[in-house]
Amino acid sequence: MAEKKQVPLRLSEKLYDAIAAWAEDDFRSVNGQIEYLLTECVRQRKKNGKYVGEGIDKPPELDI
Repeated sequence: MAEKKQVPLRLSEKLYDAIAAWAEDDFRSVNGQIEYLLTECVRQRKKNGKYVGEGIDKPPELDI
């Protein structure tokens, strides 16, 4: 398997907490959950040739 790249990532506290909770539900680490989500987005884009959502560039509104 190819070596993985390290990418520094800054997330808001609310977004991190939401991803951490989701990761716990899926029995993954936060890093593993982020990698899984990015992989799924890329897979979906390759599948239908466009982004998953129309508002992909809009910052998420987290009401937590």
